Amino acid sequence: MTEAAFTVNLIVTSSDCSHSYAMRRDFTIMAGLALLLGAAACGPLPVYYKQGTEVSRLQSDELTCATRALKDAPVANEIRQHPPIYHPGRKICSGVSCYYRPGYWVEGSIYTVDVNKPLRKRLEKSCMASKGYQQIALKRCTRRSAAAPAGPRLAPLTETSCAQRNRDGSTSIRTGG
Repeated sequence: MTEAAFTVNLIVTSSDCSHSYAMRRDFTIMAGLALLLGAAACGPLPVYYKQGTEVSRLQSDELTCATRALKDAPVANEIRQHPPIYHPGRKICSGVSCYYRPGYWVEGSIYTVDVNKPLRKRLEKSCMASKGYQQIALKRCTRRSAAAPAGPRLAPLTETSCAQRNRDGSTSIRTGG
């Protein structure tokens, strides 16, 4: 009983305020994910393009190819687990008395992977290429450049061409600006 009180008191009064490895790892993963998402929102936007094609035809072809790719390579989620991590014990001294805190294992986190996603993307690109489209990366439109509306057909690309993602998931290519 005395040992438990000593342990609780040691935890409360300990000058070791560092975070555990799992807490640091989780924070690092979340910070990296936020940075990656922030950078992805500013980077170029991949779009399919074939000059002179009607925008409605492009959207129809994209939907057809995505549907066909999903049929040929359906979502196949696999549950996986990161390996467990061992935290070795350490020596703790309080005044003249010392003791050893035992090591412990932390289970690896569980995550899901769609193993068919890369194949599905390749099938979609192949389908769009067979219809004469080419995948290009255009800079994202800013509010200023988004003022020039997209026409009913895909216009020739210029230095000021940009792309924006619409709320419905489709993309719009803007030229001029």
